[in-house]
Amino acid sequence: MNLPAAASGQKRRKTMNRTSGEKFDIREEFRLVPKAMIVVAVLVFLGMQALLFLVAFRHEPHPPPSIVKIPIAAVAGLALGSLMLLVGYVNRDAKRRGMNYVLWTFLVLLIPNAIGYIIYFVVRQPIVGSCPQCGATVNPAFNFCPKCKFLLHPACPQCHRTIEVGAAFCPYCSAELKGQA
Repeated sequence: MNLPAAASGQKRRKTMNRTSGEKFDIREEFRLVPKAMIVVAVLVFLGMQALLFLVAFRHEPHPPPSIVKIPIAAVAGLALGSLMLLVGYVNRDAKRRGMNYVLWTFLVLLIPNAIGYIIYFVVRQPIVGSCPQCGATVNPAFNFCPKCKFLLHPACPQCHRTIEVGAAFCPYCSAELKGQA
């Protein structure tokens, strides 16, 4: 796999970087939540306010004062509204990661006490990328594109571990890498 300097330079620019990835941007994560789920979350919040103010304490002989009802309604509304936002996030995030998004949406809804969310965040797959050569969807752990065999991450020819682009020697087995990376 000895490549001329110009070809290896092009190859260096086209390889995927599995370790650094993209930086986490909370705004991009918030944009994943569908607009419809934001509307649902707001309606759930407002519904909890109405429910707790108008219905919950109506038949009690000595209802709590409004100063107590306001924080109770706010916390309950925020909790349920946040859960609705998380349902939308899990749906879109699972789709983005190439997971079964319908299954995960149902699981987070049906498993009680937010355990479904915890399970999702523990077992979710890495965000899939695309092959720089053919554009096929590839897992970031793949060394080669399954569609066109493009080398996504340079590997040592002796120990087959991923190496850095431009390395002269393999840091694991000390094999010489002239023209390999």
